[in-house]
Amino acid sequence: MSHSGKVDQDDIVRARNVLLASGRRTPREEVDAYRVLARVSPAAYLPLLAKALQRLSYDTGSGKWHASSLALCEEAVAVARSMDPAQPARADVLYEALNSCQRELYTVGRRAEGLALRAEMLAIGRAQAELSGNPVVNGLHVWAAGLSEEGRYAEAADAMTEVVAAILPHGPSSGGLAWSLLDEQAVLVWREALALLTELADTGERKSWGGYEASFWAVLLTMSGAESDRPASDGPRPPSGAAPIQWSPDAKRHYFDSRHALREEVDALAARATEDPDRHLAELVRLHRVLTIRSTVYWQNRTHLFAEQVRSLFDDGVSLARRLSQHDPAEGKRALARILIDRSTFHTATCEFRPALDDFREALSYLGEADRGPSSRDRCRHELTDLERELPTR
Repeated sequence: MSHSGKVDQDDIVRARNVLLASGRRTPREEVDAYRVLARVSPAAYLPLLAKALQRLSYDTGSGKWHASSLALCEEAVAVARSMDPAQPARADVLYEALNSCQRELYTVGRRAEGLALRAEMLAIGRAQAELSGNPVVNGLHVWAAGLSEEGRYAEAADAMTEVVAAILPHGPSSGGLAWSLLDEQAVLVWREALALLTELADTGERKSWGGYEASFWAVLLTMSGAESDRPASDGPRPPSGAAPIQWSPDAKRHYFDSRHALREEVDALAARATEDPDRHLAELVRLHRVLTIRSTVYWQNRTHLFAEQVRSLFDDGVSLARRLSQHDPAEGKRALARILIDRSTFHTATCEFRPALDDFREALSYLGEADRGPSSRDRCRHELTDLERELPTR
């Protein structure tokens, strides 16, 4: 971006008047003013222009991006790049401009270019971390999510291992550690779940977690449902273990828009499964589970009243699995146990602990698990206490 050439003095006066006026100026007026003044005083106005371009790219009135969003974000990146490398603010301004631009590139499906900008963000984050001595690297988390969406799981796991290693010494003081541990791995330990559910059903939850436990659950649900899902080969994959806020716009659109086609496919398959359960019932159970999980993640990410949007899906899934267990006991019992566990976790996320315990006990009966009794509950409590003591000093 060039800042050479004469600038009309009248344009300069008008630009300054826009910025100094007491009335409210529009984002477009602000951008136009900064474009003029950045040619006169680039050190002062280029950072402001880059941020104003990003604000203009997002329609605050409708809460949506618009047709010119990408062009404005690309201009913001060009403006940030043109800043003097000696300016202390340049790295932060460029990082934020790249972040806005990569999001827009993903929105329009230009995924390779979006991932390239994420790599540049990571390079900035590493340089800043080296200068500051802070082990937490900005951009590493979003880079890992991008790798995972492309199926580059080994590289994504390495990146998330680095993220966890950096934040683990700070302990579980916020949800950030929990999210990062979920991104690195998902180890569903059912050994203690019965004891904990029994205690919750008897005593209720004794601490308010602010609702974010339901968000953790939704992430785990997508991971536990991966065995049933068969994503299309021609689209992006949701990053394994990441919350929807970390998904690219392209991946979110591809994943959530599929619900409508899935609903139609489930409805069509239901009629065929009634006529010929040997051929279609097992596939109906699988496909309904995929629909349930995708719908749950969609609604949980949008409203705290998500339970009423998806409750019937969990109930219908259990009913279908019961039909399968009667028709094909060997395969059906395994499917019924899996879907009962899904509904048990749904009840747990909505603090309905008695139904959660009932579903979980029934699931365990199909899996051949025995009730482990109070000794397991005591052991679990001690293990959790030990973990809390270890984390801050690990």
